[in-house]
Amino acid sequence: MKKIMLLLAAFIGLSASLANAADRATPDEAKAMAIKAADYLKANGPDKSCAAFQDKAGPFRDRDLYVTVQDSKGVMVCHGTNPGLIGKSVLDLVDVDGKPFNRQIQAIKDNGWVDYKWKNPVTNAVEEKTAYETRTGDYIVGVGAYKQ
Repeated sequence: MKKIMLLLAAFIGLSASLANAADRATPDEAKAMAIKAADYLKANGPDKSCAAFQDKAGPFRDRDLYVTVQDSKGVMVCHGTNPGLIGKSVLDLVDVDGKPFNRQIQAIKDNGWVDYKWKNPVTNAVEEKTAYETRTGDYIVGVGAYKQ
């Protein structure tokens, strides 16, 4: 009976881990969305794009993925989950460990990855995140995936 209970507990734990993994996007999915969002921004401008990026039911929201856009001076132009940051300088924003990740984002010339810790909108917990950032004219478009 004890062995059956241990196997059952292991199965439940594995099932929960697999379900959690299915609810999370991958870095490849984050990169694809960032590129799609950058193309959308180029074609439609910041006003129409920000409305689309902030639409909770729109094509730029998927599980824990959302779009952020900041200008070349570090001012948040749009944020898919935190509209309170819009219009504010995030240049000196740091993560919970004091990492100046926005300085790293601003240093990107074309595109690249930046790792930091941020609140996951699905779990409401601060988690490790890897964000793909791509420069589009005067804007930097980013989408990040929370690490497993």
